Amino acid sequence: MKIVIVGGVAAGMSAATRLRRLSEDAQIVVLEAGEHVSFANCGLPYYAGGVIEERDALLLQTPESLAARFRIDVRVRHRVTGVDAAAHTVTVRDLTTGLDHVETYDRLVLSPGARPIVPPAPGMERALVLRDVSDVDRIVAAIEGRAGGGAALGGDALPGTDAPSGAAAPLTELPTELPTEPRRAPARSAVVIGGGFVGVEVAENLVHRGLAVTLVELSDQVLAPLDPEMAVRVRQELEAHGVDVRTSTQVGALGPDTAELTSADGSPRGEVPADLVVAAVGVRPDVGLAVLAGARTGPRGGILVDEDLRTSVPDVFAVGDAATKRDGLAAGSGPAGADEPTLIPLANLANRHGRHVADVILGRRSGMRPSVGTAVVGVFGLTAATVGRNEKRLRTEGRPYRAIHTHPAQHAGYYPGASQMALKLLVDPETDLILGAQGVGRDGVDKRIDVLATAVAGGLTASDLADLELAYAPAYGSAKDPVNMLGYVADNLRAGETRSVQWHELEDLVAQGATVVDVRTPGEHARGTVEVAGPAGDDELGDRRVGAGTLPALNVPLDELRARAAAEIPTGAPVVVHCQVGQRGHTAARLLSQLGYDVRNLDGGYLTWRDGTLARRVSGVAEAEELAGARA
Repeated sequence: MKIVIVGGVAAGMSAATRLRRLSEDAQIVVLEAGEHVSFANCGLPYYAGGVIEERDALLLQTPESLAARFRIDVRVRHRVTGVDAAAHTVTVRDLTTGLDHVETYDRLVLSPGARPIVPPAPGMERALVLRDVSDVDRIVAAIEGRAGGGAALGGDALPGTDAPSGAAAPLTELPTELPTEPRRAPARSAVVIGGGFVGVEVAENLVHRGLAVTLVELSDQVLAPLDPEMAVRVRQELEAHGVDVRTSTQVGALGPDTAELTSADGSPRGEVPADLVVAAVGVRPDVGLAVLAGARTGPRGGILVDEDLRTSVPDVFAVGDAATKRDGLAAGSGPAGADEPTLIPLANLANRHGRHVADVILGRRSGMRPSVGTAVVGVFGLTAATVGRNEKRLRTEGRPYRAIHTHPAQHAGYYPGASQMALKLLVDPETDLILGAQGVGRDGVDKRIDVLATAVAGGLTASDLADLELAYAPAYGSAKDPVNMLGYVADNLRAGETRSVQWHELEDLVAQGATVVDVRTPGEHARGTVEVAGPAGDDELGDRRVGAGTLPALNVPLDELRARAAAEIPTGAPVVVHCQVGQRGHTAARLLSQLGYDVRNLDGGYLTWRDGTLARRVSGVAEAEELAGARA
């Protein structure tokens, strides 16, 4: 059997090597248009930043090493320009000689990846992108002021997202060939367009190289897969290291060494220095060859494949970022997943695709597991990770959910080096199944998200997390692991032992007459407490009001609550209790409910409320609304 694979990076090369391990008799040909195969594309930002010092460390294999070890015919600088599915042939152009030839196949695997998207603003032809080794060479040349720093096609995926970010609509692709432009002096400033995973990584690494960096994102937050109260911690980390983060903003035009910024509606937002510009706004699946072959594409643009990665054309398969994935969390899906196609451009999924398609071609197995979009990124020592749906998407889909926030330490608090994480769990209130999870923190976040991703894959409920037996020693975790704690909270809510209210729901409750009670100590209360706009015309609030009608929480410490509740906490209206992270609030809510109060615990406590309200202030949305109101 002769298998031709188009594309020699993650999915394509995983397929090729798996095929050889399973069959010594197969004839395997890999056609790659670029100059390199099997390179570490996820490491490109870190080479640009000098974290990875040696360029050769990115080059995991060469055509020669693959031929020697696996007897695979790997041809770089060979672009497939046509597919004749009926004849089982592809037309191939040797980019070195310019000559074309026809290659036959018994099975064809398309692994072309995805193409970067660049906003169609004036001057954008000088923007660089980051898809392959040639792209990172151009970025390094531009940083160092060497020739070869001009624009050319490249880019990388935004993990966990299907849509581009940080760019004006409509979006276009760069042409495949653009002239290079030597730089006279090393770059001192940079603008990164797009605040997704790759954009954030690029921004951090340019700071490592000593550049003044502006990160421009069209949406109202960085890292769209996170919800705003989680993503704001990443923004704070970026700003603490000198990155100028501009959300609800886009690049309107590029000058020779500046970028003009505008709001989404085109209103001017100033000019920033931009010796170097990197566009990381997202990618589009490269479906050109699939269309030539007559294959169907999905509603979101990827090559439509079944659970065994077959396209609609016989003997033609598609894998990696160009292919659709089965959505394991689609509405109505159980642990086995659903057939609803989605796009999740992640390296781990691409490698899984490659292995799976090899097994299918050789008749070993069928049924690719649905995808849930597990992703992680590091930001100056902070870790942000996610799996599954976020709250924004669940609301958009109109699906019911229950949100849980916790703020545990990554290991025992008494052991040196303990630091706090922020975790968020999203749960189906009817089935108790896990719909998604997010985490941000210094240490231990990746471990917890991996456990939660495994729980999703295994069909565990949120309450099941309480009984997971996880490794424990003071240096590594807690006797009640943060994952167990999420399970305890989920089980309490499922059983109706307590009710919670989210940070963004609090104002509405207070407007309806609810009393907010801070059950922390007076010292904690004095350092900052929940403050919301109180009900209009309530003269009984007296000097508790601060500012323009802002109402701070009533402070009744938990240890004094039994004695003081009857005299100080009004009855006949809802009560919302809060502490720092939600744990003491739960104890207070249980106590007050047994005293006859209609009580809810503020989920995640003061810290989640603080992060959520901060996210609103810094997003740029409030500013835009104020400007619109002023113009009206």
